[in-house]
Amino acid sequence: METVETTVLEQTSTFPRQKSKKKSIKLSFSMVGIGLAGMVLLGTMCAPLLTHYNPNTNDLTQVLKAPSAVHWFGTDHLGRDLFTRVLYGGQKSLLIAVLVQLMSVIIGTMLGLLSGYFGGKTDKVIMAVTNIMFSFPGLLFAIAIMAALGPSVFNLILALGFVSWPEICRLVRSQTLSLKEREFVEGGHALGASVGRILFRYILPNCYGNIAVLMTLGMATTILAESSLSFLGLGVQPPDPSWGSMVNQGKDYMFFAPWYLFTPGAVMFVTILGINLLGDVLRDYFDPKMKSSK
Repeated sequence: METVETTVLEQTSTFPRQKSKKKSIKLSFSMVGIGLAGMVLLGTMCAPLLTHYNPNTNDLTQVLKAPSAVHWFGTDHLGRDLFTRVLYGGQKSLLIAVLVQLMSVIIGTMLGLLSGYFGGKTDKVIMAVTNIMFSFPGLLFAIAIMAALGPSVFNLILALGFVSWPEICRLVRSQTLSLKEREFVEGGHALGASVGRILFRYILPNCYGNIAVLMTLGMATTILAESSLSFLGLGVQPPDPSWGSMVNQGKDYMFFAPWYLFTPGAVMFVTILGINLLGDVLRDYFDPKMKSSK
């Protein structure tokens, strides 16, 4: 009997240690990914300090040179320094991602607040539009918009922002439905607070955490979507650099100049991975249920 009890106690005591070890490994992996993505972000912001090359200047004496001390990532088919073009292409990708997410957060948050707070016909109309948006593949919808508007950075931001808001709208709506019945909101009504004050001072601040998580994860999706559209020639236009267009150009030289294809692809992969890991960490931080279940 004592042996059985001892065994059960030993097994029970190992569970917290295993749980803590898994959590530590996951956190370490997340920190590495976030650190790499942070290095890419810092590099794009400090591009003029890290390289003296012009990203759009051709040098036909340096065509398809392998990575070296002179050209860290090698050169492309026009002799342009790939390290420089990756950094400046990252500037555009990250700027587009931020602007698209700001646009989607503004639209989605406003519609979600109105839908959840007022309910009734307002809720039905907004949810009907949201469901219609969800019925279309986002990237294909963006391609259709870009085909109609024409390729440019401004149109790219409009197209991606227009297809990115429904998820945030649903999240804010669900939280608004829950929060509007809480005591502090009822107290605001009792004190005569206006609808705007109730929405933006009582309800919205309680949504910030989940909105931040979705916005972070959405940035990774937007970078991938922007690169896909640029790969198809509907995004950032040559000669301006973009990770997607660089991958598109590099695929023609992948067998005898593989660095042309893999360097922008690897940087894009590391950036998206790091942003997703950051979103995972933020989700664990803002969601107590996720903390307690791990």
